[in-house]
Amino acid sequence: MPRWIPRAEERLRDAAVELFAERGFENVTVADITERAGLTRRTFSRYFTDKRDVLFAGSEQLADAVRDAVAGADEALPPWQATATALRHVGDQLVRTVPTAGPRRVVIRASPELQERERTKFALVASAIADALRERGASGPVAAMLAEVSVAALRAAFDRWLDDTAGTAFSSLFDDVTAELLAELEPARSVR
Repeated sequence: MPRWIPRAEERLRDAAVELFAERGFENVTVADITERAGLTRRTFSRYFTDKRDVLFAGSEQLADAVRDAVAGADEALPPWQATATALRHVGDQLVRTVPTAGPRRVVIRASPELQERERTKFALVASAIADALRERGASGPVAAMLAEVSVAALRAAFDRWLDDTAGTAFSSLFDDVTAELLAELEPARSVR
């Protein structure tokens, strides 16, 4: 019978992120991670498929959560407002559950392989948003465009949240990003 090891997943994640920051992602093995965490390879395999998975475990749930939030937004809201409302809500939940987010960002930015995985993750989120918007009645091109723009806003707000030293709520930072975006688009609208 397997023995329960307290905080094993957290210990593995913390050890991996520390090692990635110290040595670079490419220079760290699963054996290095398990040794630093004081755990076995078998324990590692219970939680993660490989060392990349340490940084991206659970990210497949993000697209589903966003799709559900957009689909569940008030039916009276137009596509952009439904999307923004959904991302505000999901973002507030996300920042409460993302361990080691700051160091994780540094590690990902230093590795082209991880940057590609991060882009793939957000492409899945954009696809989920577009699907939900089409289900709400938005045209395909509008849904695709709003999905891409909203993912860019989500990423910008998340970066601001990571850089924020005042403890500002994610939803407030997301509101700032979307307000800035809309303010920049407004002059273009009047040029037509």
